[in-house]
Amino acid sequence: MNIKGVVFDLDGVICFTDEYHYLSWKAIADNEGIYFDRKINNRLRGVSRMASLDIILENSNRTYSEEEKVVLASQKNEIYKGYLVKMTPNDVSDDVSFTLKSLKEKGIKIAIGSSSKNTKLILKQIGLINAFDEIVDGNDINHSKPDPEVFLRAAKKIKENPKDCLVVEDAYVGIDAANAGHFTSVAIGDAANYDKAKYKIKKLSDILDIVK
Repeated sequence: MNIKGVVFDLDGVICFTDEYHYLSWKAIADNEGIYFDRKINNRLRGVSRMASLDIILENSNRTYSEEEKVVLASQKNEIYKGYLVKMTPNDVSDDVSFTLKSLKEKGIKIAIGSSSKNTKLILKQIGLINAFDEIVDGNDINHSKPDPEVFLRAAKKIKENPKDCLVVEDAYVGIDAANAGHFTSVAIGDAANYDKAKYKIKKLSDILDIVK
């Protein structure tokens, strides 16, 4: 397989902020008197902020206007950013650092394709803002996963055909998006249980066996 580019999801692949998402959404749900637990939180993986809010509001006993939804989503984001500013380069594992360095040495282009609008803030906090050739995030797209837009935009930015690129994802919807965009999908974390993934890995550096 002649892989020329790798597009990474951010959360759950390069770093882990899922707990911060959970705590932030839990605070909003509790304040609104809406039941929310970790099982529901798992449905939010790879999903945009507003789509995540809609999932949470499924358990509400009333209907929210679009204006109210915007306010709640904004409140959640402010809580979430309060956690993000505490992140440091120590939140990046040696395995991730080694993988990115090795791919660069092989001449393989690397990009971020994330639905998060806080992607650049997170990358700055963990010291990886300059580690990728291109970054595409929630601010650049109109459709969130499972639509492949974020990955297609990343491939276009690194000037590579999707068929020559891997997409590394930890969410089922991310794998669906990768497949829909005709990328070679690589599942890690929770998505490693998904039968629609082309490859399943236990640690990020396992992709070096795929691109060699």
